[in-house]
Amino acid sequence: MKAEIIAVGSELLLGQITNTNAQFISEKLAEIGIDVHFQTVVGDNPDRLDEVIGIAKKRADVLVFTGGLGPTKDDMTKETIVKHIGSTLVSDEEALFTIQQYFEKSGRVMTENNKKQALVFKDAIVLPNRNGMAPGMAVEKDGIQYVLLPGPPHEMQPMFTNFAIPYLLGVTGRKEVISSRVLKFYGIGEAELEYRIQPILEKQTNPTIAPLASAEGVTLRITAKAESLDEANKLIAPVEGEIRAIVGEYVFGVDDDTLSSKAAEMLFQNGWTIAAAESLTSGLFMAELGKEPGIGVSLEGGVVVYNEQAKVDQLEVDQGLLDEFGIVSSECAAALAVSVKRKFGSSIGVGLTGAAGPEPHDGTPVGTVWIGIVSDDAEMETYKLSLSGSRNANRRRAAFFAIYYLIKHMEKKEAKKMF
Repeated sequence: MKAEIIAVGSELLLGQITNTNAQFISEKLAEIGIDVHFQTVVGDNPDRLDEVIGIAKKRADVLVFTGGLGPTKDDMTKETIVKHIGSTLVSDEEALFTIQQYFEKSGRVMTENNKKQALVFKDAIVLPNRNGMAPGMAVEKDGIQYVLLPGPPHEMQPMFTNFAIPYLLGVTGRKEVISSRVLKFYGIGEAELEYRIQPILEKQTNPTIAPLASAEGVTLRITAKAESLDEANKLIAPVEGEIRAIVGEYVFGVDDDTLSSKAAEMLFQNGWTIAAAESLTSGLFMAELGKEPGIGVSLEGGVVVYNEQAKVDQLEVDQGLLDEFGIVSSECAAALAVSVKRKFGSSIGVGLTGAAGPEPHDGTPVGTVWIGIVSDDAEMETYKLSLSGSRNANRRRAAFFAIYYLIKHMEKKEAKKMF
């Protein structure tokens, strides 16, 4: 089956909100073997929505609508669709009761137009809304499946997962199970990654492999179809093994891992602590790690030492070292890592220094970054980056690279513990 997602709302066209619903729905539909060929956004206008429906039903079997199910006049999605398919609207008693209960519990007066949210297509399958008021619905007309969902993501996502997906699985009669494994890479570009695994990509059938670039690196989604989850995972495993054999050095995590979550997980598991001295990143490195719940047990502290004097005064970095090698140097990054580790008594010390731009710094070209990492039982490691981007893009990428190299540093520490 082929699907088209139709998001209704002028606020989307005006750029006031991002259409995250389409991303979520596309991903979930792919998991059950329904291909999304088109995504459309239309404003709160019944004529234009009617035109979009006419086009969509010529090229898709499943039309998934989000938004326009509320109580106001500009919420006109179901009124437009019901007219288009020649059906009628009836009040769903369960939905109406839920709406009435909401207003009673909140102590607010329920206005007459709120009853509009309880209207559904006659003979439709009602999709309950456990996180809001307006129910969703699903109905078939002339071989086309119409699925209507609320716009707010906190209402739409659980409704789609818990009710729309089972409905569509029943419609398709699929017996196949689809499973995916996502590999997360950093330090390698999408083009180079694709080039290096080209032989694997050329022979892909089942599983399929899809690369995607993002701010936090590149992902490869390996997707297999089989009669059971176990069989699908057995198809994925050897392909993952082939990929890791070629570019495994760049893999930092899988599935829902992020750079910060993976680093935090490794810190937690080993009982290690960390401190950082940041120059060009001005705290971005620690802020990324700070996103993770419970990270307080691992973050000993950090300092922003942006200029030369701060490095000397706050961390007692040797002035002679800075005079000889410069602020943007391997030696400076190493000294920052050693000094901040000593200052806070942490297991690991990280130092970042560089020229973010837009002008060269200390005679060093824009985009030059040095990262130093040191720990109790591992040698000092320094890494040089040559970034090309805007000032803030360079700062952000430097922070991400520092977390990536931290993960690799901890992997070496873990390996030493095993012997």
